[in-house]
Amino acid sequence: MPAKQIELEGEVYYPSKEVISQAILKDWEEFVAKSRDCEKAVTVGLVGKYVKHGGALHRDVYVSVLEALKHAGAYWRTKVKVVPIDATEFEEEQLDELNPDAVLVPQGWGSRGVEGKIAAVKWARENKKPYLGLCFGMQMAVIEFARNVAGLDGANTTEIDPETRHPVIDILPEQKQIEGLGGNMRLGGRDLQIKPGTLASSLFSNAREVRMRFRHRWEVEPRYIETLEQAGLVFSGRDPNFPIMQVLELPTHMHPFFIATQAHAEMTSRPLRPDPLYTGLVRAAAARANLAPSLVERAS
Repeated sequence: MPAKQIELEGEVYYPSKEVISQAILKDWEEFVAKSRDCEKAVTVGLVGKYVKHGGALHRDVYVSVLEALKHAGAYWRTKVKVVPIDATEFEEEQLDELNPDAVLVPQGWGSRGVEGKIAAVKWARENKKPYLGLCFGMQMAVIEFARNVAGLDGANTTEIDPETRHPVIDILPEQKQIEGLGGNMRLGGRDLQIKPGTLASSLFSNAREVRMRFRHRWEVEPRYIETLEQAGLVFSGRDPNFPIMQVLELPTHMHPFFIATQAHAEMTSRPLRPDPLYTGLVRAAAARANLAPSLVERAS
């Protein structure tokens, strides 16, 4: 392990490999202790279409999401139990019966299971359950809100219904001229501006700009942004140069914790540095489950 250069009062100090190794080892020991020292648990309903018969997830499809939830759980000393929910056979009664403490809709493609995901978003919104949408999960949140709050009947994404009356989700302008789309999409690390005074701002420690990782081709159609905002939706994260909405949320008077991002937040989550959206979800789930205060406050 290379020694790290540290500047102290104008002098350069190179701590020994042993010192660095001990410091890092201590951090990892603390992470393991927090992961094991979980007397309580929260349940997160993961709504996806890649669910095995019998209710188990295809772990390899959602592995980064599952690991990010573990990171966030350790941060709060809370065990996160993931409840798989099959979006292709979704019935509202399932969620009523399972009654998870929070709902997460991750990435996805294609028409299969779309209406199930939209229905799950609706359930989370109406039942005030903490919600986190990732990539496709953000698009589903936009469609659900457009249909059921903004009054845009039949709102959809052009990926699923090219003839929809209200294409609230449409393909990125730069993608429309590409034939045989293949692997062409908006990829990699991108900066986004965070709106002050929002849930996103709070989760990102009041940062005005953050960097996240993206992999998408569809976006919120700009001509519907004003309509959605007038109905109460808040776009709290935007591309600094283009009208591309990157983070959305509901204000607290409408919902205690409802946030979604076009980014893949799980890709930048680490055991010792969990992603803020995931830690926010776990904390909100713990509060929703009425766990002991110690579980909603980070142990020092």
